Amino acid sequence: MQQNTYLLIASCILGLVAAMHLVRAIRGQPLTIGSWKMPFWASLLWILVVTFPAQAQAPNESTVIYLVRHAEKVDDSRDPPLSELGLERALLLAQMLRDADLTHLHSTDLERTRDTANPIALQTGLKVQIYNPQHLTEFAGLLRSIPGRHLVVGHSNTTPQLVRLLGGKSSEIADDEYDRLYVLTIQPMGGATTVLVRFGTPRAE
Repeated sequence: MQQNTYLLIASCILGLVAAMHLVRAIRGQPLTIGSWKMPFWASLLWILVVTFPAQAQAPNESTVIYLVRHAEKVDDSRDPPLSELGLERALLLAQMLRDADLTHLHSTDLERTRDTANPIALQTGLKVQIYNPQHLTEFAGLLRSIPGRHLVVGHSNTTPQLVRLLGGKSSEIADDEYDRLYVLTIQPMGGATTVLVRFGTPRAE
């Protein structure tokens, strides 16, 4: 990740240098190395030499986002904890994603979503970052801007919406449906693919 940041900075610097050289070449102002003035064709060749490494070394990392609804809750009160079945599902999710090389964990600020993310947080040592489900458009933009592997724990209404905002495909989630795990891959050029995985008990009992 740090290496990609350095490459991005280098790419920007080299791109700026190439743009300055191109402007000079168009204006008929030859580039110089010491006392030697480059002819126009050599200037263009130099621009290509400067620009190509920047393009070749630019980060080419896909962003992978795992999206899941919180696991089963004990009741329908405003902020209930997970039920025993929900705790089992949260542990199963952590087991499934143990080799996913997650870099970021995201949850809404409710007990049932935090409890769903906690086993993975303990397993990976990552801190659970709280997001506001009322601002999903802004959150989707943030996820797109941060390369890596994210887990987002949400709700039956917010998870499908966020999948779609990220460019993926999702139908609505039923009230008693807790077994969906979306794997959404955002390519460097912006395209997105969606894979839906089912895990654990299909319906709450």
